[in-house]
Order: sequence, then structure tokens, then C-alpha cells
Amino acid sequence: MIRLLIAFSVFIALHSVPAIPALRGRLIEKMGRRAYLIAYSVVSTLVLGWLFYEALQTDYIELWEPTPWQAWITFLLAPVGLFLVTAGLISQNPFSVTLRRQTDKVGAIVRFTRHPVLWGFFVWAIGHIAPNGDLRSLLLFGGFALFSLGGVAMQERRSRKRLGARWNSMADGTSFFVCSPLAVRWDWPAWLALGVTTLLAAALIDGGHLLVFGVDPVTLATS
Repeated sequence: MIRLLIAFSVFIALHSVPAIPALRGRLIEKMGRRAYLIAYSVVSTLVLGWLFYEALQTDYIELWEPTPWQAWITFLLAPVGLFLVTAGLISQNPFSVTLRRQTDKVGAIVRFTRHPVLWGFFVWAIGHIAPNGDLRSLLLFGGFALFSLGGVAMQERRSRKRLGARWNSMADGTSFFVCSPLAVRWDWPAWLALGVTTLLAAALIDGGHLLVFGVDPVTLATS
């Protein structure tokens, strides 16, 4: 349990770097924007893998008995979360987390919500709590959910401060929470994210989740 908490602390510390403009600016200045994004993505992936590894090595302490209907919560929420994260990372977004260079342009996904990556991470995490029913999963996914909520509030505050008087006009037509996908016209990053989500979800259902995480969601939902 201690190693899991250490891994989660490192995860939080690493993902606090983009929230510190001075530190992020110095890293980009020394490394270049492209090198910074590549290095940050690689390190983030490694730390996330380490975090899941420690979670799987932690003793199983059951808090409630999982039932098949709970697994369907994951089937419904996880793809939505994955879509929001993917679309958010590849879309232009002056308000929140993105891999694109920040400009005043707004991607279609930002019309759904100004914080697609963070809300997506939150939805994905919430979707994984009920079907697991153990302490380590509650700490892991509950921690992800709380981290995401804190990030949403921080990014909203930062964007208001950074954009100043321009914020109201730029935020017009966007939403803080996730709104209906029928409310906006989709662009290519949104369609690409939908395709990636569909392929990845299919791969995870077709044995990928069992191979990587040792759990078959289909078996959980039908047993």
C-alpha cells in the first residue's frame, strides 16, 4: 500500500508541472516545445504504468461484492472518458490541457466542455470504481477522479487570469461541464478521436484488457 501511495504522489507531482507556468516555461526554453512534449508524454506514460503496476501488486481488500451490472457502468463511461481525453489532447484549446500549441482558436470538443481531458479522465475513473469493489481500486480511481476535479477548477481559474478581458468573448459558446454532442459541429480531431476510441475499446474488449490488466470486463459483465 505504501508503494502505491508513493507512486500516486509521483504521478501528482509530475502532472503538476504544466500547472506551474514558470517551471514549464523554463523546460520548454531549454528543451524546445516538441522535445518537452515528447519527453513529458513518455515520462507520464512510464509513471502511469508504474502506478498501475503498484496497484496490481497491492493486497486485495474487498469493500463490496462486485456484480455483473456494475461492470456495465464501465462499458458506458470508460469509452466516453477515453473519447474526451483523446479529442482534448489533439484539439486546439486556449482554456485547458492540450498537446497543441495554445492559440485563440477553439476546437469542436471545447464546445462540449472547456476541459475535455480532465473531465474525460474523471468520467473514465468514476466508471472503474463500482465494478472493482476493493480498497486499492477505490484509492486509485477515486484518487484519479479527485485529481481531475482539482485540475478542472485550477485550469478554469488559470485561463480566466491568463486571458483577462478576452476570456468572456472567447468562452462564449463553450461549456464548463460536458454538454450535448448535438450542440456543436464536429471537426477532424473529434472524428479522429472517435475512431481511435472505437478501435481501442474494441481491442480492450477483445482480450486487450485481460492481457494488460489481468481482468476480462466481458466476463465480469456476463458472469
